[in-house]
Amino acid sequence: EVQLQASGGGLVQAGGSLRLACKASGFTSDDYVIGWYRQAPGKDREEVSYISNKDGSTYYEHSLRGRFTISFDKAKMTVYLQMNSLKPEDTAVYYCAADRSSWMIAERFISRAFPYWGQGTLVTVSS
Repeated sequence: EVQLQASGGGLVQAGGSLRLACKASGFTSDDYVIGWYRQAPGKDREEVSYISNKDGSTYYEHSLRGRFTISFDKAKMTVYLQMNSLKPEDTAVYYCAADRSSWMIAERFISRAFPYWGQGTLVTVSS
């Protein structure tokens, strides 16, 4: 059974940084993708970023490039999302999700079709 455990959320001032972690377990292959979504109060869930365990390829939502960095520690089976220069509009519940790799992985990520989800971790950025 695939399980994802998200952590690292908290309260930070605008301009500060946080690092979220998503620990994965239960995968039966080495070919999968783990990503992050976020949902702000009153808004739809939106994609943030994903990374491939197989080749390290990444995807970022365009507006977050340069501030957010995703990485994968294979030894710890943990994906990290480093968030810098945080803004109040980054306030949201952040969720990690996973799927097996495929040639359609980008489309599946954008359409929120990843089948495995962790619980959310709340990030609050104060102005």
